[in-house]
Amino acid sequence: MLMSSNHTAFRQSMALNITVFRQFMATIFSVIFFLVALILTFLTGEALYQGFVGNIGLVEAVIKSINMAIVVLAIFELGLVVNREYGCKEGEQNLIVVLRRTVPRFVSIVCIALVLEGLLLVIKYSQLGPASNLNYSAIIIISAAILLAALGIFMRLTDDSHNNHNKILFNDKKMQADGESIGNSHHSLNQ
Repeated sequence: MLMSSNHTAFRQSMALNITVFRQFMATIFSVIFFLVALILTFLTGEALYQGFVGNIGLVEAVIKSINMAIVVLAIFELGLVVNREYGCKEGEQNLIVVLRRTVPRFVSIVCIALVLEGLLLVIKYSQLGPASNLNYSAIIIISAAILLAALGIFMRLTDDSHNNHNKILFNDKKMQADGESIGNSHHSLNQ
């Protein structure tokens, strides 16, 4: 009896220690991501300032600052996700639920970043460089579309409720068919 109670207490303390360690590491990584985002925000402002002062071209400075701002947004969102999902005391135990909450937000930001990067490259190469470099921007935009399609497939495959939607749709059609057959039989009885 004493051995099993010690074993249970040990298991509970190990679970507590792992939870505390997970929260500690999540806090550290969140702080790192937030600091990197803050530093990059200052560098974004500095790049824009260099464009206004005239040290670099204004178009190049704006493109560079927008690129860095997109990266800042992705890093900041990653810090939020790490803090929210792993820093909480009561974490969700179901991995699919956690993934369905976090992956779409992060992948959406990455897709937006890729599309904006591709569009900025189109602008940059159409004004500053040869047209042969437009292939790179087209590849970036296509990769964003593929990533977005993959996110849709992931969301569809991990959705448990789509089976319920099919059942509801099937039941509605069955009830409609039953209603029509009852209406037809009632109509034939009246004749």
